[in-house]
Amino acid sequence: MDFQNIKLTQPHSSLDIYHSKTDRALPAIVILPGGSYNQIMERDSERVALTFATHAWQTFVVRYPVLEHKNYEQAKIAVAQAFDYITTHAEELDVNTQQLGIIGFSAGGQVAAAYSNTSASKAKFAALGYPVIQPTIDERMGVTTENVANLVTAQTPPTFMWGSIKDKVTPFVDHLHVYVDALVKHDVPFELHEFSTGGHGIALANEYTGIVNDDRVDEHMGKWFPLFLEWFTELHLG
Repeated sequence: MDFQNIKLTQPHSSLDIYHSKTDRALPAIVILPGGSYNQIMERDSERVALTFATHAWQTFVVRYPVLEHKNYEQAKIAVAQAFDYITTHAEELDVNTQQLGIIGFSAGGQVAAAYSNTSASKAKFAALGYPVIQPTIDERMGVTTENVANLVTAQTPPTFMWGSIKDKVTPFVDHLHVYVDALVKHDVPFELHEFSTGGHGIALANEYTGIVNDDRVDEHMGKWFPLFLEWFTELHLG
């Protein structure tokens, strides 16, 4: 596997590329970690990218502006630039652009949802893990965002979502429920898993992410990953 980090035109942003040189173009996923715009969480970034790579995916991590540079709108620009780079270099990166999607965790889930709903989106599917949907925690994160459920249209790509009923940061009623309601109204295909265990910020919920996440492991909630892989297979993208 070749790893490289390229700077994006958007200041304070870059793209991590985990490129497996393969005999055929592979599905690919662009990962947006969480961290409340104060950091790029390792539990949601490299470890997720490498896990997808073991299942024959090309993987990418967007490092959007955080800390003193944090800005929701600029994060969205960084994501758009990342997709432009990947699609422009798809052949050399061994990416099947018909199977290119986005996954976001927590705050990264809000940015992922926003990008997937733009008219210029190149994401063929989206996955949102315990995402921020409404701007209910803007003050806590120190940013100004939006209710991304209001962006949903009939053109929104198929979306996979998961969370935990124990999540106190982005509780189901205020976030996932609001987004699901918008998807239903616009007849967008989706799958939702709201687990009875786990919590917010648990990433893959296994030992691999647990060792960098205060030993937070939950075998039941960790089933989101194989469930996602099954769901993706059933999409039958090109």
